[in-house]
Amino acid sequence: MALVLCTGQDPAVMETRQLILEKSGHTVVLAKDEREIEKACQTHPFDVVVIGQNTTPPVKARIFRIARAICPGTKILELHRPFSDKALPKADAWLVMPTDAPEELAKVVTSLAEAE
Repeated sequence: MALVLCTGQDPAVMETRQLILEKSGHTVVLAKDEREIEKACQTHPFDVVVIGQNTTPPVKARIFRIARAICPGTKILELHRPFSDKALPKADAWLVMPTDAPEELAKVVTSLAEAE
């Protein structure tokens, strides 16, 4: 399965995301700020980076740039709220969160990890 970096600001939401992904067989690293994200990207060859829905668009853009610069082959999944637009037009995938089907997160991550 995939090595996934989950980013976000709410520890409870990040832990829930981690549980969902690990239940599906993925290995998850959590990072809450840009410094932790940069360090994690320098340390691990991530398959997928998940950018949390509560992250502001400017911070999402910085996370995107960090991930692309350090791990250029990493797939980027932007989570966004139902009432907000996508902030990262060059992301590899998008998912509206929260969702009625939490397992959808794991399905999208698996799909991205398996894509060439």
